[in-house]
Amino acid sequence: MGELEGTYRVLQTPGARLGTTTPVGVSTLEPGLGPLAGAARPAMRTQLRVQLLDDSIEVFDVEPKCDGQVLLTQVWKRLNLIECDYFGLEFQNVQSCWIWLEPMKPIIRQVRRPKNAVLRLAVKFFPPDPGQLQEEYTRYLFALQLKRDLLEERLTCTDTTAALLASHLLQAEVGDYDEALDREHLRAHEYVPRQERALHRILAFHRELAGQTPAESDFQVLEIARKLDMYGIRFHSASDREGAKIKLAVSHTGVLVFQSSTRINTFNWSRLRKLSFKRKRFLIKLHPEVHGPYQDTLEFVLGSRDECKNFWKICVEHHTFFRLFDQPKPKAKAVLFSRGSSFRYSGRTQKQLADYVKDGGMKRVPYERRHSKTRMSLRALKVDLPRQSLSFSEGVRTPVTPSPTATSFCSAPASPPAPPGLHDSQVGGGSSETGPPAPGAWWPAAEKSSVVAAQPPRPPALQPHQGLPAESPLPSPSTQRSPPGLSPLGLAARGLSPLLGPVLSDAAGAGMDNREEPRRKCVPADEAYFIAKEILATERTYLKDLEVITVWFRSAVVKADAMPADLMTLLFSNIDPIYELHRGFLREVEQRLALWEESSSTQATGSHQRIGDILLRNMLQLKALTGHFQQLQEVLTELEAASRRLRRLEALRRDFELQKVCYLPFNAFLLKPLQRLRHYRLLLRRLCAPGPGDPGPHSQDRADLRDALQAITEVTSTLQHSLVQLENLQRLTELQRDLVGIESLVAPGRELIREGCLHKLTRKGLQQRMFFLFSDVLLYASRDAAGSSLFRMRGLLPLRGMLVEDQESERSVPPCFTICAAQKTIVVAASTQLEKAKWLHDLNTAIDAAKTGSTPAPAPPARMLCPLPRGSPNEASLEPEPEDEAGGAQGSVAGMGQRRANTTVHVCWCRHTSVSRADHSAAVENQLSGYLLRKFKNSSGWQKLWVVFTNFCLFFYKTHQDNHPLASLPLLGYSVSLPGDTDGIHKEHVFKLQFKSHVYFFRADSKYTFGRWMEVIQTASTSAERAGTPEEKA
Repeated sequence: MGELEGTYRVLQTPGARLGTTTPVGVSTLEPGLGPLAGAARPAMRTQLRVQLLDDSIEVFDVEPKCDGQVLLTQVWKRLNLIECDYFGLEFQNVQSCWIWLEPMKPIIRQVRRPKNAVLRLAVKFFPPDPGQLQEEYTRYLFALQLKRDLLEERLTCTDTTAALLASHLLQAEVGDYDEALDREHLRAHEYVPRQERALHRILAFHRELAGQTPAESDFQVLEIARKLDMYGIRFHSASDREGAKIKLAVSHTGVLVFQSSTRINTFNWSRLRKLSFKRKRFLIKLHPEVHGPYQDTLEFVLGSRDECKNFWKICVEHHTFFRLFDQPKPKAKAVLFSRGSSFRYSGRTQKQLADYVKDGGMKRVPYERRHSKTRMSLRALKVDLPRQSLSFSEGVRTPVTPSPTATSFCSAPASPPAPPGLHDSQVGGGSSETGPPAPGAWWPAAEKSSVVAAQPPRPPALQPHQGLPAESPLPSPSTQRSPPGLSPLGLAARGLSPLLGPVLSDAAGAGMDNREEPRRKCVPADEAYFIAKEILATERTYLKDLEVITVWFRSAVVKADAMPADLMTLLFSNIDPIYELHRGFLREVEQRLALWEESSSTQATGSHQRIGDILLRNMLQLKALTGHFQQLQEVLTELEAASRRLRRLEALRRDFELQKVCYLPFNAFLLKPLQRLRHYRLLLRRLCAPGPGDPGPHSQDRADLRDALQAITEVTSTLQHSLVQLENLQRLTELQRDLVGIESLVAPGRELIREGCLHKLTRKGLQQRMFFLFSDVLLYASRDAAGSSLFRMRGLLPLRGMLVEDQESERSVPPCFTICAAQKTIVVAASTQLEKAKWLHDLNTAIDAAKTGSTPAPAPPARMLCPLPRGSPNEASLEPEPEDEAGGAQGSVAGMGQRRANTTVHVCWCRHTSVSRADHSAAVENQLSGYLLRKFKNSSGWQKLWVVFTNFCLFFYKTHQDNHPLASLPLLGYSVSLPGDTDGIHKEHVFKLQFKSHVYFFRADSKYTFGRWMEVIQTASTSAERAGTPEEKA
């Protein structure tokens, strides 16, 4: 059989084999013409009707035997739809189920009675973020699809969220609020089921949307809808092995399993090894590491084989569209026998579509909103809508697409003609026909009682349309006990894995790529623009940090009911207003940077190339919230006291800190609001002091920036003492958890000055110890047990009466020094001369402060170990060591138990370094976020990742929208430098990180960004000597 593969032969007729001639009969044709040379019979054509998303009917003339792609191409061409791969045509089969039209299959084999059938245009692939839709017209069609889903009760939500969506749709249709016109329009058009009950809510929401353009309304509809559980969900009824009734669905993340309208499981694409079907059984094979060697195949039973195969096809298409770079190659047909289905996705992937639109694959033309009173909307002539992330060389970008979204903020003065063919071929001379009856509700609308219906509190002067939808995973008012509608009870419950597959675009992927990035459009070159980009990037990270408290921790607390009501009110009543203000601030910055970039691309100058007015307005609002910032210290104190008193709360916090979303100690997130103020001050100083050759902002913007700097300086000056105390309290409480054998480490007046690793001389030689220098005592500890993340205290030395002697010349193991306390003398050695100098400086400074201090010294910590008998002042005290400490010096970050391995104390232990109070203070201002390209020493490609620098550590995300990092890299001990000639790096804006044999290369998108990353990483990697207290440096 092998030699016949790929070869074909013509089978002869019996007469031909016998040598007979072909009968021709009597011909009446002209001489020389055979029967096949005559005129061919014209192919039969059929008029197919297609219902568009605005409910109008278009008629298309096609051959029934042609493939579905012919009809799809005609639809895309008539609508002039650029991002057409997000859409498809669906029709009802014999069982009245909606089926997608397959492009590579003849229409006559799919649609029964094409003359009588009505196909309808629908969205096939719902992206996770509307920012990925680069065309305003595409977002308009998506909004119409969501309007249809809302009316057909596919997009289930609470009445409040439905009214909010309807108000944005109404704003796009009729413009600003007018009660008489609104009521008249709502009587003629239905947006939500049982619209009469929600009429007053719709009007109330619409009243607050004055001035919002149709394009902005479409974007808001998509932003609200994407946070709902049922966004883009199409149910397929099935049952599991036990016969329980469930519903299957597929989305960009993977295969979803529902019971009623509650998601009970999510199989991400990264977990799936194979999807298949056998008759009416749908089979999911998981990777072995997901469920071990057993139960790696899950089975679901659907209603029939056709339903099962249809769902399998939808899964194949979603996986290809969202996960792959290129289309899969068609499967070669077998010569004789075939096994399995040859179905493959035939369109472009999301990555290919993004590249096509970015390269200007089609000519953009104006389009018309069919029912909207604002007839004109020029895509490609107006500015961009707020985009969701920063991307290389393009300023503000969408999180996973490399091109900007084009959206007009205002209507043109005149109404343009409609695109050719848009209304010419409509049945009845342009009047819209009524399409087929909408399919019945696929499932009843389920009202979630746990979702709050009231609007959340808003900070002063925020735009009304920035309120929170009831279903969004955002905080409810602090007075509510119920969690948000999308309760983030865990990543498994929500299926929100950042590993959404290979790179979907340049802006978000983590896939390896050796190709050069194409030249992008020009971006503003002034430094103020890049500083504004830094504000935007760090604001996104800061908002995610606040959501750890306002969303994730709130949900865990409400579910466990472990926090007293008064403490819960104290916490969220102070955090929620701060969070609300920053949500509005982020939205304003996104919009302004979009306008700024667009005006620079068109070489236009105007009021958009400024940021001072937004900063001034929001800095004044932050000043009004000073009382909430001052309450954060009380919140942390009360939370620690309650945790010590209530075991359930302590267990809840411990379990919550083990979740991936809590990538820092929980108390560190409570410090973020105060730390953010100092970061604003730093960036405003940069904006107010342009560098050489930088023209700087114009006069009005400069005045606004100076006023904003003055306002934030007043706030930081007022809160500086609170910030220092809060940071010190947070560090002490974290140390209390890491240390065993000591209680009451937190005491009034006690401050942590330096923590780090030194080697203490014992009977067994130099043994690794962790030293903690406080304002009154010096503690040292060792690892509690092999593989443990805790440290057991070994000794305590008061600073009063302490002497420090530099005995390097008398000892054989440099660099070492002697610490002489009242009852004990120890000899310690540092890893380097620089480390020794830091310890000597801080020890002498702390001893002098303890001598001259007028305030009484804090009480020593309780349950401290008894000191050994006093020895000679000139000889070292020999402390007996346990046997299990012999390998202490070989400890590594791996195997830290349940405590995180990237905390400062653990990194100092493993890297043999130390961190001072001044280092912590400098790190507060030097926090940074943004996209970087990362390359390993021996790899050939670059990964694009969203990188967050905080707490002396780099955290890596696929996109800025991910809820938890993929990995982290503590930078203590690393050196940062430029690549050398031997590194073979021939790119610009690249810096090198190295610790021993570990080498990483990072590439920034601009000279300014490169300089900023070098600056902030330098503070963490080398931690140069810093003198003075945080108050003095402020």
